[in-house]
Amino acid sequence: MKHLQTDLKDYGITVTDLIRNAAPATYYEKALEDHEGGRLSDKGAIVIYSGKKTGRSPQDKRIVRHPESEHNVWWSANIPLSETTFMINRERAIDFLNTQPHLYILDGFAGVPKKHRIKIRIICSRAYHAIFMHNMLITPTAAELKTFGKPDYVIYNAGQFPANQYTDGMTSRTSVALSLERKEIVILGTEYAGEMKKAVFTVMNYIMPQKNILSMHCSANESPDKKVSLFFGLSGTGKTTLSADAKQNLIGDDEHCWSDEGIFNIEGGCYAKCIDLSREKEPEIYDAIRFGTVLENIALDPTTHEPLYEDRSITENTRAAYPLTFIANAKIPSIGAEPEHIIFLTFDAFGVFPPVSKLTLEQATYHFISGYTAKIAGTEVGIKEPQASFSACFGAPFMVWHPKKYADLLKKRISSSRAQPWLINTGWIGSSYGGSGNRISLKYTRAIIDAIHNGTLAKTPTQKEPYFDLQIPLTCPAVPQKILFPKENWTDKAAYDRKAKELVNLFQENFKQFADQ
Repeated sequence: MKHLQTDLKDYGITVTDLIRNAAPATYYEKALEDHEGGRLSDKGAIVIYSGKKTGRSPQDKRIVRHPESEHNVWWSANIPLSETTFMINRERAIDFLNTQPHLYILDGFAGVPKKHRIKIRIICSRAYHAIFMHNMLITPTAAELKTFGKPDYVIYNAGQFPANQYTDGMTSRTSVALSLERKEIVILGTEYAGEMKKAVFTVMNYIMPQKNILSMHCSANESPDKKVSLFFGLSGTGKTTLSADAKQNLIGDDEHCWSDEGIFNIEGGCYAKCIDLSREKEPEIYDAIRFGTVLENIALDPTTHEPLYEDRSITENTRAAYPLTFIANAKIPSIGAEPEHIIFLTFDAFGVFPPVSKLTLEQATYHFISGYTAKIAGTEVGIKEPQASFSACFGAPFMVWHPKKYADLLKKRISSSRAQPWLINTGWIGSSYGGSGNRISLKYTRAIIDAIHNGTLAKTPTQKEPYFDLQIPLTCPAVPQKILFPKENWTDKAAYDRKAKELVNLFQENFKQFADQ
């Protein structure tokens, strides 16, 4: 501990009461003792509230613009920050942390293989943040903790204390700032724990491509005969739900890398959406919520303490953070061979995309760079009609390099592995959202995934649709044939054509930003 305190003094931390790499029970006790608002669910999970911010604040994320790294950063999607402002924020965070009676120090790894992992240290004042990252990072063994040494990156989480919005480069009281040169992340003005998780992912998205490794915002699972599938998709498309399959072994639900040896998980845990969660629909996730799990912003029944998963009074973005080992069929260690199936998930609210399409290598690269899904009415203030949403590489807020760097790596990996890319629409069919149609049934999507995994769809003849040149399988077991062809489900065929042309134009407009590459 004395050595640790010496290291912390190097950071400017003077607090001596340190709770380092504690057991979950200790974090539970401290969250209750320190009046963090923690409560216990009927299954023993701790329910904690993240304050005013119940989701990430991408508009408040900054990367320090520095001569050593500025030519590597895709500034179209990343907001620059001066070194001076970063140091002001850093000092502000450390001054706040030094006022606390005790601090939590958590050391962990990002990346499973020893040759590729990086060492992360979290310094925070809330037990909530400590146990969250205890679940999300890869936990060192006792022997690894003894020799952990200096971390590669440090996160100062002073989220209870605001940024000064009048400081140059700040636009609000929230700031998530990354310095690639100092290898530090400073968090102010938001207690939402997901900011730490995604800050680590951003760091890995910078480091891994330099090692010729593709970092990916995707989930992954493995069949009993060791065949791996990757699931790319933005929030709400089904990435976590579809990869948590009782017939497959789960490698991870959100962040992975693809190296010459195969794929590996960046994280040690899962971060699942809980809105409308039920054992019937998602049994693997439902049963993972127990002692050791962090439930974020979820209402409890006042008498039974059962989580009210359908309750949206706090936020739509309710979450559960739990160790990967809480999934009964988890693959430990969470590594796998090169994937055989690449699955891009989209929630198409326009009702244009088929439930499943077979992609060429060039189409896979195009859809990867585009990163399309749709926002629907009610998801954001002012949205009354479906709106196309594009996020390069299915995770633009976390990508540091230009998307072409990641797309080139994906193309290279698919070519060498001969993996088959697929596009799956988990959104609307029969009309645009809000019309006479409906969302594609989860049981049909699961049947499509099963047909991909067992090789049926790869052998099925296809028919090309006219707007995106997508190859639609003519049949799929347990899926009505009519559903496979979206236009057939529209009463007004001309309206379908208009929507399809509208979506094509939106894709083309979005892709213009990449034309110079």
